[in-house]
Amino acid sequence: MSADVTILGIESSCDDTAAAVVQRANGIGQVMSSRVFGQTDLHSDFGGVVPEIAARAHAEKLDHCIELALRDADARLCGMDAIAVTCGPGLIGGVVAGVMMAKGLSAASGLPLYGINHLAGHALTPRLTDNLGFPYLMLLISGGHCQFLIVEAADRFRRLGGTIDDAPGEAFDKVARLIGLPQPGGPSIEAAARSGDPMRFALPRPLLDRPGCDMSFSGLKTAALRARDAILQEEDGLTEKDQSDLAASFQRAVADVLAEKSRRALAEFQTTTGTTGAFCVAGGVAANQGIRSALQDIADAAAARFVAPPLTLCTDNAAMIAWAGIEQMALRAPDGLTLSARPRMPLDTVSQSMLGSGKKGAKA
Repeated sequence: MSADVTILGIESSCDDTAAAVVQRANGIGQVMSSRVFGQTDLHSDFGGVVPEIAARAHAEKLDHCIELALRDADARLCGMDAIAVTCGPGLIGGVVAGVMMAKGLSAASGLPLYGINHLAGHALTPRLTDNLGFPYLMLLISGGHCQFLIVEAADRFRRLGGTIDDAPGEAFDKVARLIGLPQPGGPSIEAAARSGDPMRFALPRPLLDRPGCDMSFSGLKTAALRARDAILQEEDGLTEKDQSDLAASFQRAVADVLAEKSRRALAEFQTTTGTTGAFCVAGGVAANQGIRSALQDIADAAAARFVAPPLTLCTDNAAMIAWAGIEQMALRAPDGLTLSARPRMPLDTVSQSMLGSGKKGAKA
């Protein structure tokens, strides 16, 4: 690794405004500070993220968030070696807000500016938290994305499969709304599922009858809707037990799909690389303990190391963006003030693009 580096990271691709200071010293990464301002209250009445509201909130909060991150790290902007900012993919209004803020700071301070793919931030998180070597298999599961990646280097990723429609996090949000649980849907469904019967509703496991690592969650969401409607035809409304049982059945179905597709992806990874390697998971859905447990079992069965970041680094954050900037500084020149915000930005530029565009952000 090159000389010690400290970077300011900025993230605003969806509904979390985030800033962080990350340092690499003696080859080891350390999060000096990490601030995240969520927007749950702003979007709760709408049943999901409203892009225009999210963009305005980012514009209002970014400067304060950055100021707090620098203060928490006992650092000043002039003490940074560079600025790293998410430049895509995501909700374009939020991405633009972050990129424009980073450009202004770069122009005022003279610091080099690096545009970072949001997905690369998630994919490289195990390098920050566990000092993991290349290559490794990454399952990125979030509100807007779901894909298996062989992480070969900090700037080289190979996709083995992904969702062809809804991402798991998006499906969690939609099903939570269907059964009357609050947003965000992931934590609500996980909490309700703890007291539910996962066997009560026979929900499908999409695409398990087909080879490969691609996934689909739209049909599973529709099946949950039909199960809910069947209850409503017989009763005046959903009881708390109905909600818990639907939540548990849906969560189990998602976990089963992710586990089987992970088994296939890990087998392909091990065959391709000739190593047992490591199986990593990141993204907001990785915070779900039931899903983590299922994926841990898959890794154990394949004798692969299982790596999951701390819960605070599963959801969107700027520490992962700063770290990705540190990793890429040694590989390329800065982007400068010509950096553009992009709603779509695939990590694997060779494989055919996945179809569809999730409500929480364009798939790559």
